[in-house]
Amino acid sequence: MTPAADAEAVLAGLVRPPIAPADIPTRVPREPGVYAWWAHPTILPGVPGPAHPDEAGLRLLYVGRATALRSRLGRNHMRRTGSSTLRRTLAGLLLDEEGYRTRWTDRVVLVDEDEARLTTWMGANLRVSWCTHTEPRQVEGDVIRALGPPLNVDHASGPSRAAVKAARKRYHGSASPRP
Repeated sequence: MTPAADAEAVLAGLVRPPIAPADIPTRVPREPGVYAWWAHPTILPGVPGPAHPDEAGLRLLYVGRATALRSRLGRNHMRRTGSSTLRRTLAGLLLDEEGYRTRWTDRVVLVDEDEARLTTWMGANLRVSWCTHTEPRQVEGDVIRALGPPLNVDHASGPSRAAVKAARKRYHGSASPRP
């Protein structure tokens, strides 16, 4: 398959009906692949993303890749800001609205209570789809360029890019001075 055909196959897979994060442990495979996070347009209205082609009321927020989809989605994205760019970006965008608090470890992370609150927020407001692919790194950039998810900064462009970069900077600066 050509790289363009590979990317097209992944794009087709990502627009399948997304699932709730609570279903990740039982529905998402352990294989490598690319994933997409979706939300209702009223969620983070300052960073509009493209509409889901088949699921009314959902729009794309973020695309990523994983060497093990279930682990990346369930363990990283749904548990710890320290290992998830998506969580750090969401925390930055929601910092004032949700009153999240941060601290330093080897990087800026949410305090434990706020990690749990962000996980609950994600479970209530986000949906995820995926497509398995043996070499997700090879197609991720093409998929991001084709879909234009507003929370991605790498491989992306558009009006939301500056807002996302500013939110990430605010999040990083929200912790007390580095120890």
